[in-house]
Amino acid sequence: MRLPPFNPYIAVVIGVIAVSTSAVLVKLADQAPAAIIANYRLLFAVIIMAPYVLFKHRNEFNIISKKDWVLSALAGVFLAFHFILWFESLNYTSVASSVVLVTLQPIFAFLGTYFFFKERFSPGAVISMIIALLGSVIISWGDFQISGVALFGDILALLGAITVTAYFLMGQQVRKRLSLMTYTFVVYGISSVTLILYNLVVQNPFFGYSANHWFVFLALAIIPTFFGHTLFNWALKWLSTSTISMGIVFEPIGASILAYLILGEKVTWSQWLGGTIVLFGLFLFIMSTARKSKVTISQKK
Repeated sequence: MRLPPFNPYIAVVIGVIAVSTSAVLVKLADQAPAAIIANYRLLFAVIIMAPYVLFKHRNEFNIISKKDWVLSALAGVFLAFHFILWFESLNYTSVASSVVLVTLQPIFAFLGTYFFFKERFSPGAVISMIIALLGSVIISWGDFQISGVALFGDILALLGAITVTAYFLMGQQVRKRLSLMTYTFVVYGISSVTLILYNLVVQNPFFGYSANHWFVFLALAIIPTFFGHTLFNWALKWLSTSTISMGIVFEPIGASILAYLILGEKVTWSQWLGGTIVLFGLFLFIMSTARKSKVTISQKK
């Protein structure tokens, strides 16, 4: 294998910083409905990707089977509702709580592979899952002490983690047969259409937002998407999936720091304690499942 053009570990660090901006950017667009923010994030990403994909990978569209179109469509729908739920959670709870709970996605993914692909649990995986889930309970309990509204936001974040897991499970077979860019373009396109239809049904306004909001929509399409997950997927050529996953675990830390600096959000004692326990559990979980090829990084942000 040829040498990488630059250190892939640096790419992971840049990627973590990039995806850490996602929740804060959503908070900055607080005058727009969650589904509209998600709509424009994915739509702008598709528009940016279109020239490259249609020029370099257009022949791949001819080999997509009906089954792969169905799976891609399901993946796109689940991704759309992941963004709706996660972005909506940020209207009710803090960045720290929301991002930590969404980061539980690898555990839900492993549970999914157990039920659908008969993956086996190791004792270490079971213990680490219990630890991580205990941390999430502490976060939710602390938020409930603050208000029931914050707890509702936590529940939405957990549902966001579950729906992004469904997106991952639906698409993992298709990704083996298509290039990453083509698969991402197809799923993002389907997800964009889903969000457009959703916004039409609930009558969310597509226009009338300030220039700052349009800047946020574009920034979401570029920073966490291309400087985040694109770099993660590039680094996978030289680094293991578990190494990338370890890096992504630091996203809640980066997001919490940015939320404090930009939004003035403070982290409560239950978020500190629960978040630390969740991240510790996720580290143990990733280490114990490092050889499980089906447990991969999340594609949500």
